[in-house]
Amino acid sequence: MKQLLIGVCLCLGTGFLQLAHAGDKAYEFQTLAKGSHSWDGDALPAYPSGTPEITVGKIVIAPGATLPFHQHPFINAGVVLSGNLTVITEHEKTLQLKAGDALIEVVNTWHYGKNSGDTPVEIIVFYAGVEGMPVTHLKH
Repeated sequence: MKQLLIGVCLCLGTGFLQLAHAGDKAYEFQTLAKGSHSWDGDALPAYPSGTPEITVGKIVIAPGATLPFHQHPFINAGVVLSGNLTVITEHEKTLQLKAGDALIEVVNTWHYGKNSGDTPVEIIVFYAGVEGMPVTHLKH
């Protein structure tokens, strides 16, 4: 039985490798961001307990507009589709982003973004949250 299981695993593994190799010509995978730290160098926190909820959103920021100070209670990441974005934390750490740039966002850190260009900024964001928990808190 053990030999049969090993044989099945080897066949499946070989088949997967062949499938992946055949797919090399059909698609390309490029890692845009990966890490255990946010863009400002802080370690990412543990995921909160509760029922997981993934939120995918699109943010559009008008030319010259500045978002209010806010923070995110859990891990999130984004990709800038167009425009030029500047992100600034309350401690004046700054990040400049342009179309095609990806970021692992700061967590539980007050920050804001501003459109530092003359065209709209479009960002796709991915929040790894918990059901019923807001993705953003505004500073009052």
